[in-house]
Amino acid sequence: MADRLDYWWTRCVRDNESGKTTLIAKLQGVEDPKKGSGLEFAYIDVRDEYRDDHTRLSVWVLDGDPSHAHLLRFALSEESLPHTLVMFVVSMTTPWAMLEQLQSWASVLQNHVDSLDLSTDELQDARHNYIKRWQDYMEPGDELEQSSPVRRTSRNMDDDADVLPLSEGVLTRNLGLDVVIVVTKTDYMSTLEKDFDYRDEHFDFIQQWVRRFCLRYGAALFYTSVKEDKNCDLLYKYLTHRIYGFPFHTPALVVEKDAVLIPSGWDNMKKISILYENMQSMKPDDYYRDVIVQPATRKPVTRETEVQAEDEQAFLMRQIQILQQGPPTNVRQDSPMRSPAGVQKTADRRATGSPGVQGQLSSPKKVHIKIDGTKPGVGGTGEGVLANFFNSLLNKKSGAGTPLKSPPDLSNDRTHSPVDKAAMRSDAAAELDRLTRGKKSSPAPPDHNSSEC
Repeated sequence: MADRLDYWWTRCVRDNESGKTTLIAKLQGVEDPKKGSGLEFAYIDVRDEYRDDHTRLSVWVLDGDPSHAHLLRFALSEESLPHTLVMFVVSMTTPWAMLEQLQSWASVLQNHVDSLDLSTDELQDARHNYIKRWQDYMEPGDELEQSSPVRRTSRNMDDDADVLPLSEGVLTRNLGLDVVIVVTKTDYMSTLEKDFDYRDEHFDFIQQWVRRFCLRYGAALFYTSVKEDKNCDLLYKYLTHRIYGFPFHTPALVVEKDAVLIPSGWDNMKKISILYENMQSMKPDDYYRDVIVQPATRKPVTRETEVQAEDEQAFLMRQIQILQQGPPTNVRQDSPMRSPAGVQKTADRRATGSPGVQGQLSSPKKVHIKIDGTKPGVGGTGEGVLANFFNSLLNKKSGAGTPLKSPPDLSNDRTHSPVDKAAMRSDAAAELDRLTRGKKSSPAPPDHNSSEC
């Protein structure tokens, strides 16, 4: 098995939502990814099934904040440059910023490589080797052609001579590093179609720009979705293929818009031009941000509120405590009022009652009345009838604990609707009328406003 090579993973985006942490956890086989900051280090277990051997692939993770770019010197040095693969990670959730992010971080990487203490010959050799790897790509199934005399002769000549001329737009920015572009969260394309009116021509426009970027750096392209498990396993196999030389027999995939796979060395401008046929409202060379416009306001993500269920035993214990407290003390009881002896119920009284009592009956206040000047023998009975009547009536309407009102206050609460024709209320009206007539016949009738509460 080949010697272990260091693999530098850089998260080349400006925001913190590119899905880098989730993707690297998927490659590691870890279900609980740990998110950090700055420059992180991890590793991926790599097993050689043919030789029953395994190793650990070193992974350097650079934070997306450009202020952390100076940390590249710990991950990519003069010694590790020949053994390094670079990966740029962008997200489909922000397609309007995708191309700008790629260009920005490619410039950061170019500046870092230029700052390394490398001789001109070392850089030239690294770039020359990468051009050869680009041109040595073969479609799966075409390995037999390698044994043909014509192909073998051309390869032998290339070993001693300069490389063949490159196609249009290929490796115009040769870093001398193996590069892979990964577009994550491609499952978000359905949301772009639903909420932002994206069409197939928009995704084709994005893809052709990204593929042209890949041509300039000689990079491979992978559209991935950890949520739907698209191309994640193929990305792992491709990394081990480029770093350790393991076989990779998957051809380029360009049919499904959310699962694009283009190995390094397969693409060219002629193949990219096939996407132009589907573009009706735009041109391939239009400015990227003029076509893929950032929305003014993004629709907020609505999340269902999590409801925490109460513990069953705690709920039952609370119900037991309520039951043990017993019923409330202000339970309504039936009025013990009965018609007093000697009081006759006339038709007029049953129909209308006493107008002076109607306002008092409609008051929602609990009243205890003490009436002076009652006739001997019936005063106690009449007072008990009225007291029981008012107390039972007001307990029914307002319950216990209502502040008391004096009769003058009750006279001001006569704005309520008339009382129904109930026999109990007619008895109280008759009793009050009888007491009133008794007071008028006495030598010194008391003032009604002086009644005590």
